[in-house]
Amino acid sequence: MAYQGTRQITVSKADLAHLGEGSVAYLREIGSDELRGKFPGLPEIAPNTTLWALFAANGQPILLSDERDRALAGALENDLIPVAIH
Repeated sequence: MAYQGTRQITVSKADLAHLGEGSVAYLREIGSDELRGKFPGLPEIAPNTTLWALFAANGQPILLSDERDRALAGALENDLIPVAIH
């Protein structure tokens, strides 16, 4: 629940779950140990490798890159607004 001025705005869990869908993607640095669960079918990656991952607003993986700029470009090429997650 949020307040805008003196008016209360109610957002359902279902609405919140779809917020940003199709328009927002989040970019985050991710370690090789975390990749297996996020990117099924990914070939073996050396331990202690850090990569950049781009995810849809709903958490669906979009792409993986060894460079932040490439992952960011992938968001822009797909007309997505990238946000960084720390």
